Amino acid sequence: MVRIENIPLHKIRRPLPRQNDQAKVAALMESIQAIGLQEPIDVLEVEGEYYGFSGCHRYEACTRLGHETIRCRVRKAPRAVLQMHLA
Repeated sequence: MVRIENIPLHKIRRPLPRQNDQAKVAALMESIQAIGLQEPIDVLEVEGEYYGFSGCHRYEACTRLGHETIRCRVRKAPRAVLQMHLA
């Protein structure tokens, strides 16, 4: 089951380092300021912890804009699914 929820940015772990395109982040910042975040990021909820593997540009844009929360598409998963994402 998937739910949409606003989650505090500081509670989302980003275990895989990403190299973001700074021009794309800047464009997203402008868009988010003008019309808000249109597409939630996807996160896994594993044992009460949130893990983000996609939406890295949106995540960085919201962080740089000083947002406290970000709209997320949350999917509960067992630790085995998290391990597959980390492999």
